[in-house]
Amino acid sequence: MKKGFTLVELLVVIAIIGMLVGLLLPAVQQARESARLLQCNNNLKQMGLASLNHVDTAKTYPSGGWHWRVVGDADWGLGPDQPGGWAFSLLPFLEQEALYQSGSNGDKTNTPNAAKKQGARVCVETPLSVFICPSRRAAKLYPFAHGTNHSSLYNCTPSPTLTEVAKIDYAGNFGSRKTETNAVKFTPATYAEAQDFNCGDSPESGVIYRCSKVTMQQIKDGTSNTYLLGEKYLMSNDYDTGKNDSDNEGAFFGAVNDTLRTTCVSKSSQNQMPDQDREGYNTPKHAFGSTHSAGFGMAMCDGSAQRISYEITPEIHNRLGDRRDGEKASIPE
Repeated sequence: MKKGFTLVELLVVIAIIGMLVGLLLPAVQQARESARLLQCNNNLKQMGLASLNHVDTAKTYPSGGWHWRVVGDADWGLGPDQPGGWAFSLLPFLEQEALYQSGSNGDKTNTPNAAKKQGARVCVETPLSVFICPSRRAAKLYPFAHGTNHSSLYNCTPSPTLTEVAKIDYAGNFGSRKTETNAVKFTPATYAEAQDFNCGDSPESGVIYRCSKVTMQQIKDGTSNTYLLGEKYLMSNDYDTGKNDSDNEGAFFGAVNDTLRTTCVSKSSQNQMPDQDREGYNTPKHAFGSTHSAGFGMAMCDGSAQRISYEITPEIHNRLGDRRDGEKASIPE
């Protein structure tokens, strides 16, 4: 007669299995995070190279767009004439020509018709994995928290109510000073009015900002020493809510907090040093940052992608965000 396991022996085996699982789980999680980090770096590299192709085509880096009440419209071309944000301008260079043209009818008009507006909505509601950090959230639609008071989106169909939009986890570098602002009460009657209201001579020292038209020759501090765009800070408890005022619009809207970040490091409340995402901490809401513990990722103006420590000094971070201050700075090893 065979002797079976005793209860004690069975408990010992279960305990050993539990210990092995406990030892293996962190390794599995670490491997998954390494893969996600690699994908995030690849996203930055793709956007950096797409930006260089944009320079080859339009002679400027992608523009930041006009205003958050207008979205991208291919009929307005590239550069400061483009009402949509920089992510929209990169679509043709990310193998997304069809999406870029979704609201196009060949008519550069101040009265977009219903079909044109519906086409623009298709774009606004199409999430792309290249614009999403896989460690932060999935590439899907998220709440458009301002949908109730954005019914007057000028060139995008608001009915039925636009409740979800494609988001973006990366932001353009608008410079070393926190001066970019939104005319939040402005409702344009025409494209021309929107452009005239928002596009004047800008003091921004970065590369991507409202109606920007920065050429490679204007990167006085060197393309490898100047931020182009990078991961943005976001409170971890706001990944899915759409309520954070630096993540409440969409990827393809014109100049807006969601898609622009600063390297301002003044001692006042405007201090915007990069930080790792955390719950309930919204001070650096206009800052670069990341969910990764390894640091925040940036695409430079030469198209390269860099992973930078959160311990970067304020002085160096500030200088890397300014294309023209004459104070060349390099990313610390």
